Amino acid sequence: MALSKDRGITLNDGNKIPILGFGTYTPDTVPKSKCEEAAKIAIEFGFRHIDSAYVYQTEEHVGRAVRAKIADGTIKREDIFYTGKLWSTFHRPELVRKCIEESLKKLQFDYMDLFLMHNPYSMKPGPDLFPMGEDKKLMIDNVDLRQTWEAMEACKDAGLVRSIGVSNFTRQQLEMILNKPGLKYKPVINQVECHPYRNQSKMLAFCKSNNILLEGYSVLGSQRDPKWLNPDAPPLLEDSLLVAIAKKYNKSPALVAIRYQLQRGLVVLVKADTREQIEEDIQAFTFQLSEEDMKSIDGLHKNMSYIKAEAFAGHPQYYPPDVE
Repeated sequence: MALSKDRGITLNDGNKIPILGFGTYTPDTVPKSKCEEAAKIAIEFGFRHIDSAYVYQTEEHVGRAVRAKIADGTIKREDIFYTGKLWSTFHRPELVRKCIEESLKKLQFDYMDLFLMHNPYSMKPGPDLFPMGEDKKLMIDNVDLRQTWEAMEACKDAGLVRSIGVSNFTRQQLEMILNKPGLKYKPVINQVECHPYRNQSKMLAFCKSNNILLEGYSVLGSQRDPKWLNPDAPPLLEDSLLVAIAKKYNKSPALVAIRYQLQRGLVVLVKADTREQIEEDIQAFTFQLSEEDMKSIDGLHKNMSYIKAEAFAGHPQYYPPDVE
């Protein structure tokens, strides 16, 4: 499959998404201003798909970066595919539009290209992103996500967002939306953790059968952020097979991991902080892995997550990760 950096995939609603996206999550230990500079560099090197979220608290910086590149003539707004996300404290139907409007105000955009339900776990509304009770546990909110989805559909109809989808949904949760009576728009994407140690083959097959794209984050393993990292997870890019395949193609293990997902038909999110890393990521379009090497990487799957899930394990909407 020949891939070019300009290639996009048509979503089930007719809109088109660039297959390689630039992520803007920034750990608390890193100044948010670094995100703004990195996004500018990414646009300069040809990235046209920018992924952010309400909870990242980087939307003002992302918006400034995009507007700066519009001002200097590098891009027009319509050249950028921007993804935002509904945070879990806004799941009540009457709060969905408020979340979008707050994000658009920070971005200084008129619309989002894609808006995702960030997690299938609802939390107590309020100013705290992670509301904690006296027992130091997350304060949950029991919301019917089908009603949340209807509110997202209304935001699409209002022109605030052009496409809507979900993130971190299991097959059961996707089926709940797909089987909802009166469904107006099916999700265009399910954005999930996806890398060779957790290749999401069953989810990929399910999404393909329902004309839903799978989008992968943490495709290089993880940023090793202690806030989210499973401390027992081995560094993906030190895997001996990936290192050997990278040497064969005279590429880095990171590029091999990115290319692997592109060839499987995923939309891929990458996160890089330096000009050198960003420039390297674009090189994923300069080579192609053999069928044999693709199968070898498939064999690395161990259904292992880099993301801590313990915080949600007691939530009424929690499903354990799909076992593969």
